Amino acid sequence: MSLPPLLFALLMWFIGTAAVVWLDSRPRHTFKNSLAVCGVIAIAATIAVWFYADDRSASGAYVGFGAAILIWGWHEMSFLMGIVAGGSKEPCPVGATGWPRFKAATATVIHHELAIAATACVLFAITWNQPNQAAPLTFLLLFVLRLSAKFNLYLGVPNLSDEVFPEHLAYLKSYFRVARMNPLFPVSIVVGSGLAVWAWLAAEAAPAGSGAAASATLIAGLAVLGVVEHLFLVLPLRDAKMFRWAINDKTAAEPAKYE
Repeated sequence: MSLPPLLFALLMWFIGTAAVVWLDSRPRHTFKNSLAVCGVIAIAATIAVWFYADDRSASGAYVGFGAAILIWGWHEMSFLMGIVAGGSKEPCPVGATGWPRFKAATATVIHHELAIAATACVLFAITWNQPNQAAPLTFLLLFVLRLSAKFNLYLGVPNLSDEVFPEHLAYLKSYFRVARMNPLFPVSIVVGSGLAVWAWLAAEAAPAGSGAAASATLIAGLAVLGVVEHLFLVLPLRDAKMFRWAINDKTAAEPAKYE
């Protein structure tokens, strides 16, 4: 396994996250223009995924991975800007537990989750039976990691790490729980680590320098980053501090409160 794909995965994750944080922390009247411009970029990235679907080279894998990150970033922006989230913008009902609480929480994010699922289907459709699967696999992994993080926040973790959570979505924090541990967390770590090891072994088994090796290495790197992000939910460390410098309005760096 070569080092460049791992560095590329780390760089794309870091720059992509910082860009989303910066755009989301700008004045709200800029949101529609930002989302429109990034939407055009996401469309161009989708076309690139289709164009490079039959590319077996390492460069094709880089293009697919980078395109998936760009498309994912656009979806994250639509959510964090409050444009595509869910039909409900209400906080968790007082005293709600079990199914009522889950139903209320789902209503706040369901539109966004469906949009991501639809995009994943599109990416798999335009690369069906093609050798370059970097884009759909990357996007699917991001989706799985996102769902896992959301469910862990819902069930309860020691460290919510919500310093850069936008104030206009503060009602979502009422569905988070602070708890020492939840049954899903160790499963998330084991599955995420297993995916990283599987991708690592696939990269080792593939011909050196091939698109398959590069794709598997990129996926392995992303899976490791996902596991690390999950660990921040239980460690006394704040991963959000890494991106406070990217916040356009420094007053937004304070944790959003919901009363």
